[in-house]
Amino acid sequence: MRDPVELEIFKSIFHSIAEEMGAALRRTAFSPNIKERRDYSCAVFDARGEVLAMGDHMPVHLGSMPMSVRAAVDELQLGPGDVAILNDPFCGGTHLPDITLVAPVFLDQAEAGAETAARRGPLRAQAGRNQRGKPAGPRPRPAFYVASRAHHADVGGMYPGSMGTCREICQEGVRIPPVKLMIGGQVNHDVMRLLLANVRTPAEREGDLNAQLASCHTGALRLREIAARYGMARVEAVTEELQDYSEQLMRAFLAQTPEGEYSAEDFLDDDGTGSGPVRIAATLRFGRSAETTGSGAKTRSARRERDERRAKREPMVIVDFTGSSPQVAGSINAVEAITFSACFYVFRCLLREDVPATAGLMRPVRLIAPLGTVVNSVPPAAVAGGNVETSQRIVDTLLRALAKALPARVPAGSSGTMNNLTIGGVDERTGLPFAYYETIAGGLGARPDRDGVSGVHTHMTNSLNTPAEALEHAYPLRVTEYSIRRGSGGAGKHQGGDGIVREIELLSAAEVTLLADRRKRGPGGLFGGADGAPGRTEVVHADGRHESLPGKASVSLKKGDRIRIESPGGGGWGE
Repeated sequence: MRDPVELEIFKSIFHSIAEEMGAALRRTAFSPNIKERRDYSCAVFDARGEVLAMGDHMPVHLGSMPMSVRAAVDELQLGPGDVAILNDPFCGGTHLPDITLVAPVFLDQAEAGAETAARRGPLRAQAGRNQRGKPAGPRPRPAFYVASRAHHADVGGMYPGSMGTCREICQEGVRIPPVKLMIGGQVNHDVMRLLLANVRTPAEREGDLNAQLASCHTGALRLREIAARYGMARVEAVTEELQDYSEQLMRAFLAQTPEGEYSAEDFLDDDGTGSGPVRIAATLRFGRSAETTGSGAKTRSARRERDERRAKREPMVIVDFTGSSPQVAGSINAVEAITFSACFYVFRCLLREDVPATAGLMRPVRLIAPLGTVVNSVPPAAVAGGNVETSQRIVDTLLRALAKALPARVPAGSSGTMNNLTIGGVDERTGLPFAYYETIAGGLGARPDRDGVSGVHTHMTNSLNTPAEALEHAYPLRVTEYSIRRGSGGAGKHQGGDGIVREIELLSAAEVTLLADRRKRGPGGLFGGADGAPGRTEVVHADGRHESLPGKASVSLKKGDRIRIESPGGGGWGE
């Protein structure tokens, strides 16, 4: 029988471990993007690779991280002291700058408890799996997995910062399939050297990777302490109950949603190569509309059996992206992991804050993302912007559809872009290469009962700004303006939040790349509210000339030039 007090205790324990992993990563990282902006995420997984707890980090990372864990487990035989590394979007990753480390957590007999150790026992390696040269013999099974993901400010490729308007993934940077960064507790120097030889800032990359290793070590240490304290048999039982409890809470919420089909569409401005607009279409089917088999009259007993079966296994909502644009030439293609992550975020937002963020939440949700489309692209598609821009538009589309079913729960459109800015070149102060990356906040859409918030990161991003002091210390850059973009929020019964103005002066010549959206049409208002103002970008040259830039562009600028970004405001809610 489920003990609610014990469930709450273990929910907090696992969440605190993920949070401590994040704190260790932040405190030991080298790059401002991680230690200042907190562009990272950490999570804890059970022995099957299903998520048990997530830190309060980046939604776009967290919902997709289980795919990275699954890819590492399927591709590698991970033993004690091993750590996998990967970033391949078509094998568990999202886009190339997001590098994920996955570490198994093994327990000795004293930590697991004799009964649990005997029950878990050694498992024979499965035939046909990629064992990376190891014999397929008896091996212990991990009790948990921990994972840390961080956005690295440069991973090679055509553009400094690895976030340009490329046409295929090979142009975007170094692509890492699941391989071992650590073997038996020792760094695999061949893999590390190969990776660092293909990036512009190797010392910073090595420092950030070591911070991720420290994060995984912290998580593994805490999980072994928990197993030793409570016994693994008890811990395993609670992890199963946490998964089931999350599923039960999601099913209870979905049961209250009006049955029917709710559809919406939204568009990305373009793909950066001349093609656009790019359509995202979504249909949500709740209740009987989500049933995929069976019809006709049933007896009361049969109906009861059907309801019980559905409550345990069958989806209660189908999220169908049929009708979305085919994958495009530019870099705004999303892989399926990103589309799943956006769905996870939206449905998680509909529940109470204290609901455990486990894999059980998505058991009642079925995702249909047609292969070869912008929401489920295939190689050699370029995907850098799919993670940061298309993910935002997927969320916008899902929320617009949900507003038809739950009008009192859904806000108007938020900024709808992460305004990805990368600047790279050679620092005149040191003579060394540098790569700066930042996302710029915007306006939150107005809510059914209050105005939107100004100048915040919304939806799939949960990062901070880079403080001017940290930015100017680390890079040959100067912040010349950082302010609220007054009047950019949409009007309505409740006002949309305002965007931001951020202007940066270059103190060394550099390549500047922008990957942004919502430049042609601002975030949508809801129920009669006005749209927020679209974003805009311009270069203020040292000689005083002003040059407008599209949302997706790369330009070479001189010392003394300034890049000025005005981010979109949020939409208004109600007339």
